[in-house]
Amino acid sequence: MITVSVCMIVKNEEHCLERCLKSLVPIADEIIVVDTGSDDGTKDIAKKYTDKIYDFAWTGSFSDARNYSFSLAGCDYIYCADADEELDEENIKKFKELKDTLLPEIEIVQMYYCNQLENNTIYNFDKELRPKLYKRVRSFIWNEPIHEQVLLDPVIYDGDIEIIHRPASVHAGRDLARFEKMISDTEIISKRLLDIYIKELYIAGNESNYLAASEYFEKLCDSDELDEDELVCALTIALKASIIAKDINRQFKYALRGAATKGCSELCCELGNVFYEQGEYSEAAMWYYNAAFETEPLINIRSKKEIPLNAIINCYELMGDKDRADEFRAYL
Repeated sequence: MITVSVCMIVKNEEHCLERCLKSLVPIADEIIVVDTGSDDGTKDIAKKYTDKIYDFAWTGSFSDARNYSFSLAGCDYIYCADADEELDEENIKKFKELKDTLLPEIEIVQMYYCNQLENNTIYNFDKELRPKLYKRVRSFIWNEPIHEQVLLDPVIYDGDIEIIHRPASVHAGRDLARFEKMISDTEIISKRLLDIYIKELYIAGNESNYLAASEYFEKLCDSDELDEDELVCALTIALKASIIAKDINRQFKYALRGAATKGCSELCCELGNVFYEQGEYSEAAMWYYNAAFETEPLINIRSKKEIPLNAIINCYELMGDKDRADEFRAYL
């Protein structure tokens, strides 16, 4: 049987931490809680479940905090948990079975992260596999009979354990502020982070977030750094920012460039918004139709159904065509 260190980083989690820790006690051989500056009852709750509580001065990087928590682990594997997660009885049982049967060559175990769409996160799947259990000490092995090389790719196992995710609030505001600081500090935003930035901005951003991001995305659109999907997404953000800024020239520029691409549901929705703002409801309905029936979403899965269909219904109602509105209402 393998042993498991549960490693957590927390800050002001008194509203959910006990529920999380109570569900982890049955599968943990040790629980390590790293606090990054709580001023509520978080530590008092943690003390009920572990004596391994450490302070970490916040550096602005979640990776720094995670790395510190991992450095304190002493078991065979490390389970990385957040305070707003929990395991129910069925999945506690599955986790115990995993501890009994996990092959030693497995270095990462992926588990299903659930309840994503319910909480308006940036993810477009209600449950998805994520790496959650990591082998603490990795062995490097030479392979191939000739032209030998060290095997660098981790051995990953996709498990069937489901983790319930119950965030009390969406963290987009915090994340978007960090992205804006990266832009102002001219930090490089990796392709992985760019994808997350686009999703958080489009799904949960406010007008000030768009205006702060506008120049960055305009430069991206004019660069040759993006593949086709990334360009379509960047054009969508630039177009939406221009709509918020009521800049007709930029709207025209990004609308034309967007229409010349393969398109996506989100871009069609924004083109619909351009015409809707001008009172051109028939033209707007056509673009919303394209979003719902002719293209696929790249940023927000709701741009394929709820958002454009409700917009189409609204357009036809404004045009006094109740029959057409009801026709599209049937798709909801």
